[in-house]
Amino acid sequence: QVQLVESGGGLVQSGGSLRLSCVASGFFLDYYAIGWFRQAPGKEREAISCSSADDGSAYYANSVQGRFTVSRDNAKSTVWLQMTSLRPEDTAVYYCAADLERRRCKDHTFVGTTLGYWGQGTQVTVSS
Repeated sequence: QVQLVESGGGLVQSGGSLRLSCVASGFFLDYYAIGWFRQAPGKEREAISCSSADDGSAYYANSVQGRFTVSRDNAKSTVWLQMTSLRPEDTAVYYCAADLERRRCKDHTFVGTTLGYWGQGTQVTVSS
């Protein structure tokens, strides 16, 4: 089955850290830029980072710049999102998805491209 599976979410206090994992199965991660997204209750889905498959470049939304870091190991079929200095407004369900058209990110958004292989999401809750 072709899919991405997220894990690592949980409940953390404000200022704390979490590391999310996104594991690919059924396809080679090498061929796809991978995005991290989040959706808070009552809000639209937000693209927060993009990780390129080839050159190691990564891009971030202003809301997480300097606090979140994405990394990947294509051989392990895994992308990680290290989140530090967490805030209550970071509370959301976090998802990863593959850019089916690009290996390299242009920025942290995915405007004009096709996303696929969405995971089921992992809940992150930050208490104040």
